[in-house]
Amino acid sequence: MEIIRSVALLIFIVATTLSFAQKSDLGAWYMYFGNNKINKKWNWHNEIQYRNFDAGGDLEQLLIRTGIGYDLSENNNNVLLGYGFILSQPYVNGEKKENIEHRIFQQFITKQQFGRIYLQHRYRLEERFLQDDFRMRFRYFLGLNIPINNKEMLPKTFYASVYNEIFLNFNSPTFDRNRVYGALGYVINKNLRIEAGYMNQIQENKNRGQVQIGFYNNIPFNKK
Repeated sequence: MEIIRSVALLIFIVATTLSFAQKSDLGAWYMYFGNNKINKKWNWHNEIQYRNFDAGGDLEQLLIRTGIGYDLSENNNNVLLGYGFILSQPYVNGEKKENIEHRIFQQFITKQQFGRIYLQHRYRLEERFLQDDFRMRFRYFLGLNIPINNKEMLPKTFYASVYNEIFLNFNSPTFDRNRVYGALGYVINKNLRIEAGYMNQIQENKNRGQVQIGFYNNIPFNKK
């Protein structure tokens, strides 16, 4: 019964968000994030993001990331080495083009809790192998989750989620982009949660909004 209720809630959030996106000039990002424990120290990161210019099938970017991480302390202070494949289909002078990027990245994530506030810092360095170029970029992510109907992020908890992430190039121009995000999330159980929200992305010469729907899977491989 609880699974049925969770699925029904997910369908309602997705339908409401899609309806909003279709009535506006927003992009839509559909995202899956996996962070699965291999054992007490090691974890496997895996994610897929399907990014559209609209709510339908006008693909803007397909992003696939994977990586292996290691906790420096118990369930915290994670260092990770990863790889990303990015297929982009931008419009250039009204015509759709296709670009492929291979990306290696290193990151460090540390988490803190202050009362009801769950805080996360992520520091990421990217080596970007584009078709005709090589670039390096640094990203800093600051995010927080605040449970609404419970004091902790327990199953059946609704929560507010916000983050800000800034991207800085090693080459000129230094500023690449900044993302500001707000969402409503729901904890299905201790290993699964969903979010639906809005992200505004500011770049040097443009500013665009994105509706985002995310599913988070933390089911461990080890059952201990």
